[in-house]
Amino acid sequence: MQQLKLLAILFALLTTARADDERRLNILIFYVDDLGVMDVSPYNPDSFYHTPAIQVLADSGVTFTNGYSASPVCSPARSALMTGQWPARTRNSNFFGAPNMYFGQALPENTDPIEYGDLRQTRNRPVWPAPYLAQLAESHTSLAEAFKSHGYATFHAGKWHLGPEGSWPEDHGFDYNFGGHQGGGPYGGDKYFSPYDNPRLEDGPAGEHLTGRLAEETANFIATYKDQPFFAMLNFYAVHTPLIGRPDLVEKYEQHRAELGLTDEFEPEHPRENRTTQSHAVYAAMVEGVDQAVGQVLDALEEHEVADRTLVIFYSDHGGLSTSEGSPTTNLPFRAGKGWLYEGGLRVPVIVRWPGVAPAGATSDWFVTGTDFYPTTLQAAGLDLLPGQHKDGISFTPALKAPDTATPERDLYWHYPHWGNQGGTPGAAIRRGDWKYIQYFWGKAPELYHLGNDPGERNNLTMAHPDIALKLHKALHELHRETDALMPKLNPNPPANFNRW
Repeated sequence: MQQLKLLAILFALLTTARADDERRLNILIFYVDDLGVMDVSPYNPDSFYHTPAIQVLADSGVTFTNGYSASPVCSPARSALMTGQWPARTRNSNFFGAPNMYFGQALPENTDPIEYGDLRQTRNRPVWPAPYLAQLAESHTSLAEAFKSHGYATFHAGKWHLGPEGSWPEDHGFDYNFGGHQGGGPYGGDKYFSPYDNPRLEDGPAGEHLTGRLAEETANFIATYKDQPFFAMLNFYAVHTPLIGRPDLVEKYEQHRAELGLTDEFEPEHPRENRTTQSHAVYAAMVEGVDQAVGQVLDALEEHEVADRTLVIFYSDHGGLSTSEGSPTTNLPFRAGKGWLYEGGLRVPVIVRWPGVAPAGATSDWFVTGTDFYPTTLQAAGLDLLPGQHKDGISFTPALKAPDTATPERDLYWHYPHWGNQGGTPGAAIRRGDWKYIQYFWGKAPELYHLGNDPGERNNLTMAHPDIALKLHKALHELHRETDALMPKLNPNPPANFNRW
């Protein structure tokens, strides 16, 4: 009789634990690479690109009209999401793989990764760019590790770009890793089609599409872990270069382009040209491929009856590529794109569905940036923040519950002390309310914009409002000091006729 009682108690405990697991909130993050805010229909109903699945997600959740990346390039933005800290603080300020970085001159072997290296190749620039730490430091408790410590199954598919082997997803808290390594794009094998030549993804049948494969792996994970809480990230390689789309979708958009009579048009963004039309058929095919993959994973949530307890986030790592490497999209009305400190490089889509909590089809003006996902997801799941880890983000759960809630007073901060591949130059920026101030580190005059009146950043108000410019300059300087930001150094022999502008 005593044994039967003990067995009954054990069965009750196990049943209760399973029931508790089934009530815990899952987290699913779609993280798209290089996707501009104007590329998807919730932000641009007239977009050339078809994104019906993303629209369905927006119609069932909250769309944030002030969504930002924490950096205009890949790796720093990803670091911010995984750590809850500004890239200046983590010293992950440039995309990993950039020679660390002195215009083609890599640091000598055995050099400290945050020391200044051989500077002989910098004669053509007025400042030497700051060094950066080219991996996610082990000292951080990543967002995946935070959820794993609470019993969550953790899953990563797709792009990682946060360090060499030894600093891959499985080294930072992910139980499963399909496709994440040091590479910033699918540059091996047959690129976006199998064989992939990816050290963390087995090849599929010849010609299999990478974007769809990553969605399939994510759907399979959901099927396997539907009865316990999970934290899953589908980090698309798309729509990053190389610009390669599924042939059926490319043909569709070539016809669509011809029907609309679209042409490729550009405007000056010295020293580059900035695309002003959405008309690139291959890029359009890549965007729709992502949309179809999003729909496939959302369908898996429904099929396995976990949609009602899964918080879904749709996000991009920075603005669309508009001035380089094929310049496939435009971010208008926002200025420039990836690699720039203008809004086109920083504004991104942020769409969040939280069933039973966030009202469907709502919009919010709350400021959201990459550091905010760390506290938001943990708070939404009812979990404690880790002392000493999260520093620079704030939870936007109040805006999910009541989208009209005003954003708390805060400054958004960007630190990019590098010469970018896309035409951007060393500088930093701060947004406070409607005001945005950009400081350049190489001699170019500062810029001040009122984004409420001038979202396209066409009218520099520094001379008209010197008091505001000075106040924001001081605030930016304080952020540099507080984060111990690494700064460029003056070239002791600067070029006599350097005239970037």
